[in-house]
Amino acid sequence: MISLGQIRVGQTLIYNDEPYLVTYCAHHKMGRGGAVMRTKLKNLKIGSVFEVTFQGNDKVELADLARKKCQYLYKDETGAHFMDDQYEQFSLDTETIADSLQYLKDGESIDVAFWDGKPVTLNLPPKVDLKVVDAPPAVKGDTANNASKKITLETGLEVDAPLFIESGDLVRVNTETGEYVERA
Repeated sequence: MISLGQIRVGQTLIYNDEPYLVTYCAHHKMGRGGAVMRTKLKNLKIGSVFEVTFQGNDKVELADLARKKCQYLYKDETGAHFMDDQYEQFSLDTETIADSLQYLKDGESIDVAFWDGKPVTLNLPPKVDLKVVDAPPAVKGDTANNASKKITLETGLEVDAPLFIESGDLVRVNTETGEYVERA
């Protein structure tokens, strides 16, 4: 059990007997009242996000998630399919991991978090390298301010990138913000 001052973004907590990921937390102290911790929690089973305010002396339990290195196989209408190192195949609902799927290529290794023996979420690396499949040509004279253009990557993700990026380039993208970082 941890106290409110120990809650951090990225931790997984047990709340109402289910695992939740902390996506936002802020400590508030007002006047003579007690301190509170305002958080946004994402349910790792169904993907819903909601706000929870913890009072001064509340304690929460950290979730004990097992992590395995798995291979992303493919996505279809039934879900996203993965295989672990024992050649066991399983799938995750595409709605719960929709944000993560735009950074995954077929055959890529990824960390999968398991709770009670069932897969619940993906642990993406902070940055991934993806190939540019569509980049409109740069127009001369568009460089008055920080000029950028919308490019499409091999997974279908669209990001803003500098004008010098062309189709076929390999670019690095931040998985937390979804922004272009650099040419890889």
